[in-house]
Amino acid sequence: MTELTRALLLAAADLVAARGSRGLRMADVASRAGVSRQSVYNEFGNKDRLVQAVALFKAGEFLDGVRERFRAAPDPVEGLRLGLGFAFALAVEDPLARSVFTGANAEDLLPLLTTRGQPVLALATSVFAQHIGAHWPALPAARVRLTAETVVRLALSHLLTPSRHFPPGSRRVEAVVAVAEALLREP
Repeated sequence: MTELTRALLLAAADLVAARGSRGLRMADVASRAGVSRQSVYNEFGNKDRLVQAVALFKAGEFLDGVRERFRAAPDPVEGLRLGLGFAFALAVEDPLARSVFTGANAEDLLPLLTTRGQPVLALATSVFAQHIGAHWPALPAARVRLTAETVVRLALSHLLTPSRHFPPGSRRVEAVVAVAEALLREP
C-alpha cells in the first residue's frame, strides 16, 4: 500500500466515523490528507469504492491484531480467545468500528458487514481458517472452513446485536470460543 493510499484511507476512516458514508465527501478526504480531490478519485474511482476500501482497511487492522494474538498465545484455543478478545475490545475503542457496531453516524455502513459483507467476511474467515488449519491438521478442509466462518459470523453477531445475557467483555468471547471448541472436537 502506498503512503498516499494509506493517508487517504486514514482520512476517510476518520470522516466516516464522524459523519457516516452518506456524509463523506471526496473533497473533505482530499483536504484532510493534504492532496487534491482528483488524487482521491484517481486512487479509488468513486465514493463507494473508497468506502469499501475503508471497510477492508479497517478489517485488515483488526485481523493483523488477531493474527498477532494467535502467534503469541501458548496454545491454539488460547489464541482464539486472545484474538477474539482483541477484536471485541478494538470494536469498542476504534472510532469507526464503534460507529458501525453502535449505529452512531454509520447506519449506512452496516451493509458492509451484513448484506454486502462478503469481502470482510471472506478476509476474516481466511485468517481464522489459517489458524485452525495449522493447529488442527487432522480436520478436513471443509470442517476447518465451516468452523472459521461460524466463529467469524458468531463474533460479528455479538458485535452487531449485543445481548443482555452477554454484556461486553469476556463472556461474549467465552461463548464464541465454546462454540469453536465444540466444532473443533474430532468427529
